[in-house]
Amino acid sequence: MFGKKKGSTKIDSLIGHGTTMTGDVQFAGGLRVDGVIIGNVSMADAKNGTLVISEKARIEGKVQCSHLILNGEIRGPIEVSQYVELQAKSRIIGDLAYKTLEMHPGAIIEGRLVHVQNGQREEVAVADVPRTEAKPE
Repeated sequence: MFGKKKGSTKIDSLIGHGTTMTGDVQFAGGLRVDGVIIGNVSMADAKNGTLVISEKARIEGKVQCSHLILNGEIRGPIEVSQYVELQAKSRIIGDLAYKTLEMHPGAIIEGRLVHVQNGQREEVAVADVPRTEAKPE
């Protein structure tokens, strides 16, 4: 699941399924969330903070990390300094600032995409794509 481009292969902390945390969370190394966090989530080390959000997990607040692998839901602005992987069941309600983005079919973003390269922010314009319906055979 983790390659070199996706950050640390080590998960140092886990917020388990069925757990709800209220308040800001600051983590070091790798954090996997299977539960719910109501508050901001940020990395302690400005260069290394891998955040993994599982399918049924949710964060309601601002997120800052170096690497993000998302398959759950984040409601709030997100700043990722390196790499983002949005898996098929991921949902973002808020703006996403990123350096490198991988987006799987089925992932949803309700907000702006902002590409950050060498400290420069550039909003990515996404054209409206007409939806087509499958024709019955």
